[in-house]
Amino acid sequence: MRELKRQYDSALYLRLALSTDKEGLKTLATKGQLIETPKDAIKDPYILEFLDLKEHYRYTENDLENELIDKIEHFLLELGKGFTFVARQKRITFDERHFYIDLVFYNRLLRCFVIIDLKIGELKHQDIGQMQMYVNYYDRYVKVTDENKTIGIILCQDKSETLVEITLPEDNEQIFASRYQTLLPSKEELKKLLQEKQDSV
Repeated sequence: MRELKRQYDSALYLRLALSTDKEGLKTLATKGQLIETPKDAIKDPYILEFLDLKEHYRYTENDLENELIDKIEHFLLELGKGFTFVARQKRITFDERHFYIDLVFYNRLLRCFVIIDLKIGELKHQDIGQMQMYVNYYDRYVKVTDENKTIGIILCQDKSETLVEITLPEDNEQIFASRYQTLLPSKEELKKLLQEKQDSV
């Protein structure tokens, strides 16, 4: 019941509805969230108010990761259906170089790995390139034949939609950039989101 109230307060329904069409919204209302494609599993923004990070508090990507791990149950609920935790700071190595993936999950419904990279501040095109490398590595060396392609989510405080669109291939279905917020959205922010969505249609 507590989690239901939290999802209501954080406008989960509205956030899911903003990323779907009218038919999708009707399905959401009658059947709940259906996870059939990678895009179905992505929210924008993710609301991380359960971390209790103050609005002007200075924190690092490592601090953010530690807080998420400390409250992993809450984070799994915010991620959505089918997610299970696999690893943090997962090391991958090639050409005698080590790289560390912030968080690795597996989605049982999509039957694929989901890699999450945490970024403080605005998303840069280099961040997308780094995620592409992680996703390629998992697809080529970790996933097994009957699993689907790896999904990469870059969680950032801010992003340029144009930069994301131009950096990723047109047929991209694997890498997503989503904002995160450490405070619950206000009614005004939710109204603004709805208005922006209507204006773009």
